[in-house]
Amino acid sequence: MSLNKSLTRSLRVLVACEFSGIVRDAFIARGHKAYSCDLLPSERPGPHRQGDVLDVLGNGWDMMIAHPPCTYLCNSGVRWLTTEPGRLAHMVDGARFFKALLDAPIPLKAIENPIPHRYATDIIGRKYDQIVQPWMFGHPETKATCLWLDGLPPLKPTDNVKAEMLRLPPGERGRIHYMSPGEDRGKLRSLTYQGMADAMAEQWGGHA
Repeated sequence: MSLNKSLTRSLRVLVACEFSGIVRDAFIARGHKAYSCDLLPSERPGPHRQGDVLDVLGNGWDMMIAHPPCTYLCNSGVRWLTTEPGRLAHMVDGARFFKALLDAPIPLKAIENPIPHRYATDIIGRKYDQIVQPWMFGHPETKATCLWLDGLPPLKPTDNVKAEMLRLPPGERGRIHYMSPGEDRGKLRSLTYQGMADAMAEQWGGHA
């Protein structure tokens, strides 16, 4: 099975836990039948199911790109795991949801999340396969993103702008981390960078 830029066939792609439509539309632009699914409505027009993605995992998808919630799984928040009431239970639920996505009956899968703490990893069952950064795909920012891959190759950088990023002030290159608290902070921090979405669709869309 070779990976190339030409579309070998149109894939049915589920983009799980996405409300922005960014990854969904990147696949659609390349001729695939992509659908997003999230508890929230889609922020842009396009094929979208509002509801629990677990209800549609068995609907005959060729590929799934998933962005499960990371609030209770990421290593940056592990220090509050046993100090905030209810946080441990939320972590267990979140990790089990992540594992359900990882175990979904879909032949090609990629699940993205920040670097997880060891308690989440124990429940998920295995470590991530790759770490990517937005500066690998034309965005001069830093945000370590882990990829758990099943049937898909590691994502290849398309536009390395690390040198440009390092010349920027910390507040600019670390924009995501320095984002002010607010109602939409979580949503903004969860958005997929367009360059990364394009790389997923271009590289993985031909993996059929």
